[in-house]
Amino acid sequence: MSARISATRRSGPTSSRRSARRPPTRTWTTPTPTRTTLTATPTTRTPRGLERCVDPVGAREFLEDYWERRPLAIERHEEGRFDDLLSEADVEQIVCSGGLRYPGFRLVKAGEQLRARDYTVDIPWRPTPFTGTADVEKVLAEWERGATVVLQGLHLTRPAVGEFCRSLEAALGHPAQANAYYTPRNAQGLPVHHDTHDVFVLQVAGEKRWRVYDPAFELPLKNQRYSADLGAPGETVEDRVLGPGDTLYLPRGWLHEAVTSQTDSLHLTIGVNVVTWLDAFKAALEELGDDVRFRRSWQAGDGVDELVEALRGRLGRDDVERRARDRLVRTRRPLREGQMRQLRGLEELGLDTELERRSSVIADLVAGDGSVSLVFEGRELTFPGHVRRELEAVFGAEQPFTPAELPGALDDPSRLVLVRRLVREGFLTIRDA
Repeated sequence: MSARISATRRSGPTSSRRSARRPPTRTWTTPTPTRTTLTATPTTRTPRGLERCVDPVGAREFLEDYWERRPLAIERHEEGRFDDLLSEADVEQIVCSGGLRYPGFRLVKAGEQLRARDYTVDIPWRPTPFTGTADVEKVLAEWERGATVVLQGLHLTRPAVGEFCRSLEAALGHPAQANAYYTPRNAQGLPVHHDTHDVFVLQVAGEKRWRVYDPAFELPLKNQRYSADLGAPGETVEDRVLGPGDTLYLPRGWLHEAVTSQTDSLHLTIGVNVVTWLDAFKAALEELGDDVRFRRSWQAGDGVDELVEALRGRLGRDDVERRARDRLVRTRRPLREGQMRQLRGLEELGLDTELERRSSVIADLVAGDGSVSLVFEGRELTFPGHVRRELEAVFGAEQPFTPAELPGALDDPSRLVLVRRLVREGFLTIRDA
């Protein structure tokens, strides 16, 4: 079914020898080196999360015409489109299980202040009690009374949502997070507000009416939340009912509110925490701690122009991109679904075992002095330089492969040592495990 697309228009700033064997049948492409980083995550990998959000708008069109500029609404009428991430049945199971704990969830209702202690309970346990546990009867009573159940930080607790956010991070270069909002019929969870991160609203089930207004404060930082002091909402610039499979993108700062009518509503909010120029300046200044001029008291001398010029020298586009990329790569949490089975699979791993790169890993391959390092998820795995061809092949792999098919001069036992290490560290997975 064709999608209906709506954009809000608004003016504004826009070793040993390898043993004998048959020649590998696979063709490998060696990434082009840039600086000391051999390559970033291969650009040919499909940005699945971004495409699922904005399709049929292309990723390039979205980034050029909408990102940080104006809202985008896409009506698809595609029931079940996002059920693999979180369904209504999933939410009911999660809420009614009794295992929810604050702050993994909370209740909100426009016009009321709901306190966590009024719908949670501490369960005695040794040596430490389970604090902030959902009192299911009270949670359900508040939901019937019109409260929205918010499931927070789902990228931390649901592997499918975590991988979805990770693919968005790979496409956009900024950290992503996810909450879910389950709002009963004829209710409103939050009053008019703006978010301090960019938002993709993915309507999972039911319907919700969204009213969007021009920003009262453009592109706010994390500490610049909306208050009435910034001004009341103006005229509505978008008034739309989202149904299952629909998407709404809102740049940070756009005022909005959402209400249900005759159906309960479940939507996912994917927040993108954008790395701003202010962040880039702060990161550059941190690097200047090795310059004694910046360590002197501000009264010493009058060399402000020299200091500004030194800072300017750290703000080239390549420098800014390098720092942002490095922070993203080093701060991603490990996503290790199925890793116990992977560890057991190492016992049977051989030269003909099919392997593939774990799709959730964002990594860089960095050349050093006689070594090569694989950097991902807060770790840096360093290998001798003669393993570089094998590592480049593994790093750039977009299809399953076997250890026997890798290029390079490593012998069979050394190849197995390498891939076993990468499976154990979570970079590779065994397909049949």
